[in-house]
Amino acid sequence: MPLRLELGFTIGGAWVDRDRNQFVWLISYDGAETFAERNAMYWSSPARTAMNLDPDDYLLSTDDRTVEERY
Repeated sequence: MPLRLELGFTIGGAWVDRDRNQFVWLISYDGAETFAERNAMYWSSPARTAMNLDPDDYLLSTDDRTVEERY
């Protein structure tokens, strides 16, 4: 999370759904690049690589969604 914040992302919240064994978090980015471009920058950053954590080692699946704020 600290690297996400350093790269200009905002964390809107994080939730655990224990019944479904799921972790859900809201990440946003409001800058010059698109979210996808900034996200690619995050994943390819030397700081992210140095973490030596591969999500495939601990995530069964992901469900990425783009949503729009309504109020």
